[in-house]
Amino acid sequence: MNYLVGLPLIVILSVFILFSAFFIVKQQTIAVVERLGKFTRDYGPGFNLKFPVIDRVVGRVSLRIQQLDVIVETKTKDDVFVHLKISVQFQIQRDHVYNAFYKLQNPHEQITAFIFDVVRAEVPKMILDDVFEKKEEIAIAIQRELREAMLNYGYDIVKALVTDIDPDEKVKIAMNRINAAE
Repeated sequence: MNYLVGLPLIVILSVFILFSAFFIVKQQTIAVVERLGKFTRDYGPGFNLKFPVIDRVVGRVSLRIQQLDVIVETKTKDDVFVHLKISVQFQIQRDHVYNAFYKLQNPHEQITAFIFDVVRAEVPKMILDDVFEKKEEIAIAIQRELREAMLNYGYDIVKALVTDIDPDEKVKIAMNRINAAE
């Protein structure tokens, strides 16, 4: 009689273990698998197999290009406060998924910190008019510095853009008055 009670439990447990051995990874995604808490390997898109109970999918990493928008407030050489909107497009390198997953706790904060650093090093050297004229140079400096810094963490910086330059409201009013007077 005890045999009849235990048999369904064993069958259910066996089916659960069998199905937990399989997992699916979506296109442009990598699954990171650990065995007993230690990195084993990463699995690409499609139908994959792991050891049940022992292996665990601890995360999934997107290989798609992502965009981060950051607004930086800084001062120009002629003491004008300006807000710059910086858009950075980045992606994780397929060969460096381990570094991207394990080395950085919060990559968006790290990228943001580098953007602030570069912008606040470049813009104070320029007068306001130069900021508008040299926005491409600012973007190139951001991309160069970010790419150099983030390659160690498995990230590639695809593009950096200065998408908006917004001087202080009082400066805008004063500039409009000067242009109207001319």
